[in-house]
Amino acid sequence: MSGTHSQASPAAASNSPPAGSATRVAVVGAGIAGLACARELTRHGLEVTVFEKSRGVGGRMATRRTDTGARFDHGAQYFTVRDETFQQVVSEWLEAGVVTRWDGRICSLADGKPEPKEQVIPRYVGTPGMNSACKHLAEGIHIHLQARIETVERIDDRWRLRDTEGAERGLFDAFLTTAPAPQSAALLAAAPHLQKSAQSVTMHGCWAAMLTFDRRLEVDFDGAFVDHSPLSWIARNSNKPERTGMPDSWVLHASPRWTTEQLEQPSEQVLAQMLEAFWQATGHRSVKPSYSTVHRWRYAIPPEPLTQSCLFDHELKMGAAGDWCNGPRVEGAYLSGIALAAAVQNDQTSALDTTPLEGA
Repeated sequence: MSGTHSQASPAAASNSPPAGSATRVAVVGAGIAGLACARELTRHGLEVTVFEKSRGVGGRMATRRTDTGARFDHGAQYFTVRDETFQQVVSEWLEAGVVTRWDGRICSLADGKPEPKEQVIPRYVGTPGMNSACKHLAEGIHIHLQARIETVERIDDRWRLRDTEGAERGLFDAFLTTAPAPQSAALLAAAPHLQKSAQSVTMHGCWAAMLTFDRRLEVDFDGAFVDHSPLSWIARNSNKPERTGMPDSWVLHASPRWTTEQLEQPSEQVLAQMLEAFWQATGHRSVKPSYSTVHRWRYAIPPEPLTQSCLFDHELKMGAAGDWCNGPRVEGAYLSGIALAAAVQNDQTSALDTTPLEGA
């Protein structure tokens, strides 16, 4: 990758943040919350380095590509807007062409019987994939990909980070994590009150299946919420805007309960059961897919997120954000990241306060 959006490698394992006199901030996670936070802090002149364990940005706003030209939004399927601040951001994304409105035919399914579902508020998707908005946010941000931070150690008044290989990743004035709650809790050990808050959040997993078919399935909807099934959602990904030239492609999400029961089962077994549930839910005859795979989101949905927009300790300069702080939606994750950035910025001009801040 070019510019400051860089990928980590073994040779770069000991890289420090960009040199300078500004406050140095480490952010774990390049999902929507982490990137929103990093971009806001960078805009205000702080030196931010983002560490992402995956090969690309986006987190659960992920898009997977295949050699056959298919693309799958196998994480977040779409997003909605309720908050005025987020609406302004989405308007900018619309103008930049990285998201668009999705007016697909959405229904609810019970035993193969579709019932149209009223669209109360607009739905939006990334174009050409759900990760496009995150790629847009990542522009100009210093990012290390395939960099999993394992230990966070207090050295005088700074934070020293080490990755899973034991390599030092630099010293920072502030440490922020936007990983899922259980993973963030492990990184917040130096702030027991923050760690306790993160540990209090349960996150359900989600098995996601990705399928393509040589011939278009005879199904008269683009997405469906599924009842009385191992599945909770199915979508014809190839019918989303700007997905032209793709084979007939589908994403299936298993329900939280079913995923919990099957979380550690072999992927082949999970795929077979999800495919069978797909035919039962749609009432379509069984057809062999030309491509099929599954992905396990171990931490996908926080059924009872914290009421705080973010967590931050002024004295330690350590904090956390994510959809588990502010609601299990793309909008909630974005606003949580912005709230954490605001807490860090406020810390630059206010007196030290050991009370964790409830984000704005």
